[in-house]
Amino acid sequence: MAGFFLGLVVWLWLRTLRLRVVDTSGARNKADPRPWVLAFFHGTQVPLLAWKRRRTTAVLVSLSRDGDLQSGVMRRARMHVVRGSTSRGGARGLAAIVRALRGGELDAAFAVDGPKGPHGVVQPGALACAKLTGGLIVPMGSAARPTHVLARTWDHFALPWPFARAIVVIGEPLSSDATPAEVARAIEEANARAHAELDPARESSATTGE
Repeated sequence: MAGFFLGLVVWLWLRTLRLRVVDTSGARNKADPRPWVLAFFHGTQVPLLAWKRRRTTAVLVSLSRDGDLQSGVMRRARMHVVRGSTSRGGARGLAAIVRALRGGELDAAFAVDGPKGPHGVVQPGALACAKLTGGLIVPMGSAARPTHVLARTWDHFALPWPFARAIVVIGEPLSSDATPAEVARAIEEANARAHAELDPARESSATTGE
């Protein structure tokens, strides 16, 4: 019940965001029947939930009590929830997502830096999923303002205020042969693009050295 009501609150919260999507994935890739493995860093995911995905997306949610709450949020966001983690049942969870992607028209989403970090370091789950399903890695980034950053959390979780401006950037897909460093760089570029789109004046000043 707690997960259901939290999911309802988050769903209403997301609907207040003034969202703009910058999609550089390309029309050809959007029409590609191969699954997308959406890849992003922990802490940036709230605006990503507001993005209208191209099709139902599978997510791996931990077996913890926090995961029980997260499941309610993900289901309210119309995600296909698979329970598991890298520490408890992780292999089974990944296998379940792979089976789901092979069995129907689904994509998948991964916070690629694992459940506990290090932040920005790509773990093997998303790349393994892409290889096993013949999918594409699609880097994503976001930015929002005003935002409250939970500074004491390891991922500096960014929580946009209601009615905040938000930017979601969908990067150019990478093949399943991409290296972790290439995936990390593509996500970093997507996040940088999101911040630049949110505040182009600041980006211009940084470029000119003002």
